[in-house]
Amino acid sequence: MEFLAHDRKANDALSLEGGVQRSALQTILSVLPFLWPKNEVEIRTRVVIALGCLLIGRTANVYGPIVLKDLIDGLSALIPGTDGVDIAGAGLLGLVLLYGLTVMLPGLLTEIRAAVFTPVSEFAQRTIGIRAFEHLHQLSMRFHLDRHTGGLSRAIERGTRAMQQIVGLFAFNIGPTLFEIFVVCLYLGYGYPLKYVGVILVAIACYILFTLFFTEWRTKFRRKMVAEESRAMTIGVDSLLNFETVKYFGNEQYESKRYDHALKEYMGAAVKSQTTLGVLNGGQLLVRVCCQIAILVIAIDDYSNGMLTIGEVVMLNTFMLQLFIPLGFLGSSYRMIRQALVDMEFLFQLLDLEPEIRDKANATDLEVRDGEVQFTGVNFGYEPERSVLSDVSFTIAPGTTTAIVGPSGAGKSTLSRLLYRFYDVNAGKVAVDGNNVADVTQASLRSAVGIVPQDTVLFNDTIAYNIRYGRPDATEQEVFDAARLASIHEFVLSLPKGYETRVGERGLKLSGGEKQRVAIARTVLKNPPVLVLDEATSALDIGTEREIQAALKEVSKNRTTMVIAHRLSTIVHADEILVMDKGSIVERGSHNELLALEGVYSVMWRRQKEAADEIEKLKKVLDEDELKALKTGALIAE
Repeated sequence: MEFLAHDRKANDALSLEGGVQRSALQTILSVLPFLWPKNEVEIRTRVVIALGCLLIGRTANVYGPIVLKDLIDGLSALIPGTDGVDIAGAGLLGLVLLYGLTVMLPGLLTEIRAAVFTPVSEFAQRTIGIRAFEHLHQLSMRFHLDRHTGGLSRAIERGTRAMQQIVGLFAFNIGPTLFEIFVVCLYLGYGYPLKYVGVILVAIACYILFTLFFTEWRTKFRRKMVAEESRAMTIGVDSLLNFETVKYFGNEQYESKRYDHALKEYMGAAVKSQTTLGVLNGGQLLVRVCCQIAILVIAIDDYSNGMLTIGEVVMLNTFMLQLFIPLGFLGSSYRMIRQALVDMEFLFQLLDLEPEIRDKANATDLEVRDGEVQFTGVNFGYEPERSVLSDVSFTIAPGTTTAIVGPSGAGKSTLSRLLYRFYDVNAGKVAVDGNNVADVTQASLRSAVGIVPQDTVLFNDTIAYNIRYGRPDATEQEVFDAARLASIHEFVLSLPKGYETRVGERGLKLSGGEKQRVAIARTVLKNPPVLVLDEATSALDIGTEREIQAALKEVSKNRTTMVIAHRLSTIVHADEILVMDKGSIVERGSHNELLALEGVYSVMWRRQKEAADEIEKLKKVLDEDELKALKTGALIAE
């Protein structure tokens, strides 16, 4: 299907171009710093205590079969039916108590270790989660324009969860099991023929190699499963975010088919993953049984030759049970780790991405004195082969308003992005009060510049929260004052819940004009010395636009203001108007000066005025028709 090819192409964005490809070992090594963080004494102390519990508990677990051997051999020395045998005197009671201790101690220390280590794994998960969140905000505008929110959020969620899973598996499964195998082999190698150690090592090697190679082979099914799940999540989230568009075009069934196809692909990969898991479990069981049979055959033969006691035969068999039961978990742990590593691959690729825009090592904070904005010989293109701005130079004097107009694609909005330093110029300089924006910290630059964008997106929270977002530490009265200046205070008070009214996803519960007023209030509260109005009223009707313009005019007082506009009637009051076309400034001057030039601006003005006149004529015609209709209705009623 056509949408399948499109969805898969879109899902390729999750591979993160520029992300460093990692091996499993590199990913594991990347996890370790989160478990041993600098300047976190409590976390390090917990790690040490957990390791101590691990060593003592597993050593006691190995010592249990040895005590059981001595107990059985002690019982064998007793004569059945003899009266008056002193069990305590024979040392058997002490062995029983010691055996009970070796059985209880590993379980008790495991619980203690879990309680001690759980904050460590939770800390690691929280740390990598916040690091990913902060890193996302540091990445460039280019990355965020290309991202797929649904798949990205799902991948980060999986990655942070996988971090906790990997930490838990290493701490509670793999580490203890490997340590116990080492201690058992050391004990048997010291006191018994090496053939027992040889059988154990060969069996464990076969078990591990089979698990590793087979798991590596079936990892491709897990990768496909993860990819298809991300694709399904991306489709679902995008469709819900754009539910109005879906309904406008009646494409509910089309979206449902896309989502269903992604789920079918996921289902197929999940079935293959589960089926191959059954084969893996069967192979592991076969290796375990063969090893136990081999050990028992050798032990029975040695017993018949007088080389082993009954207790030692039981001990060897108990060792096999104790080793292969956790080794069975080791196999499943490895599978889970491989799956978790696949889940974490995207997360670490994300963390490996270098932000396109970074503060220089010697960057200083921008201190705005007057608020003069300068563009000097600026050249810029989003892609090397496509130039957007060419040799753009202009100055906005402190406290004045400069408007920028021109056709779509002329590069108007790009100027605001360069002022905010969302991108770096290819050549030239953008400066505020003579300070190159590339030489100051991004935080100080963006705190000095405020923007009212064309497409206002609000958080799904209250009106008060969205206004206060301009300055989170603002008082309630300051929020009210900003709302008054934006001419929205009275409207908000008229709502049943007032400022606690929730605005819905992306502010969809508010009209365009109401959202714009909230955006203006938010910028007013920020109180920036430099203001950018990026086609802030182009999507509004004429009446609403005039109301918003009045608010914007009030907000712009005593601020250096750059207005990017489509409707020329909104910028006639500007101190200077720049006319752009194909990335260059082709005309500049006041409104009257540009009209006198009879150039590009004059043509644009006439066309918009003619269009406005036509709209006014249509309104009059419609009003007369409505009046006739009302009169006709009244006659019929009579």
